[in-house]
Amino acid sequence: MLIDLHAHAPLPGYYDQHPHWGPFFEKHDSGDVKLRVGHWILSLGAPERRAAVAAGNAPSVEEYMKNWGDPKKRLAKMDAAGQDAQVVSVPSHCYMYWAEPEFSVPYSRKVNDVTAEYCDGGDNRLFGWATAPLNVPEEAGKEIRRACGDLGLKGLVAGGSNFGGLEFDDPEMDPVWAALCDVDLPMFIHGYNQSVTWGEKANDDRYETTAIVGMQYDETKCFWYMCNGGVFDRFPDLKVYITHGGGYVPYQLGRLNETNKNLDVKHNKKDLVDYLGNFYFDLELHEVEMRQAVLDLIGADRLLYGSNFGGSDAVRHDLTQGLRISDEDLQKIRYKNALELLNIDPNAVGRAKTPA
Repeated sequence: MLIDLHAHAPLPGYYDQHPHWGPFFEKHDSGDVKLRVGHWILSLGAPERRAAVAAGNAPSVEEYMKNWGDPKKRLAKMDAAGQDAQVVSVPSHCYMYWAEPEFSVPYSRKVNDVTAEYCDGGDNRLFGWATAPLNVPEEAGKEIRRACGDLGLKGLVAGGSNFGGLEFDDPEMDPVWAALCDVDLPMFIHGYNQSVTWGEKANDDRYETTAIVGMQYDETKCFWYMCNGGVFDRFPDLKVYITHGGGYVPYQLGRLNETNKNLDVKHNKKDLVDYLGNFYFDLELHEVEMRQAVLDLIGADRLLYGSNFGGSDAVRHDLTQGLRISDEDLQKIRYKNALELLNIDPNAVGRAKTPA
């Protein structure tokens, strides 16, 4: 079995929700359909899409959205990739922590309702991450309980930094951690383009740097702030999954640990490395040598399969291919860790038409 935990789903049902923030899919002068959130416009796109635009074959907005909104089309692509199941999430550009609470709170509910409905059409092969208005932690806690309880979503997807000015070490965030512990589900950390918060200068972010470099920085900041802030001392059962190979955490783990020991302002009661039991990382790295290094350092018990399925920087081959690993540990990464972490009954998962 193969379960991909990093797969975004820009679903039509939660677009066009706000006159400024949208989010919007719009046709541009180039003929391409692009995502806009406030002033910010996504400039990333797969080569095949740019080729279609150059040839005058770009889809309309309606065609683009219809393609994303049909779970059967996703299942066909999963079959081609040999995937049995996915856990889908709202694209990180659309978290809306930067918007006013009067919008971000109902918007999160809308996203979760739409995501749950989409997954219901996925032949028991689609599961969903919930979103929550982390700029309003009390409301976020309520929405986590509703989405993971009433709707059956499998945990919280969250950016790594800057929730309307709050950070993960702020005591105001405790209602979020309490809710996640109560539902016994993890938080999936995926950074977002901080430039979306820059107002009219949002598109001054040359080369999508706040995404391509900044996401991993923010994901590492999540680890650093939560450990230093003593979050796991207050909530020892809290579980966090960091994508993109763990941000920069596995590659700077020793430095982070040694620096933490010398901080005058830290609140953690244990060595930083002793909190690794609260974390999971995936292998969304493009080089087998790097994936092997993370496996050797972190161990298979703490690794998940996440490919950024459908994204512009997605790994489009089997992430476990070429690893020096036992079959037992291989299956942990491919699906067993995900089933345990997300409390999924393996007998409830539909199987892909093309065997993994």
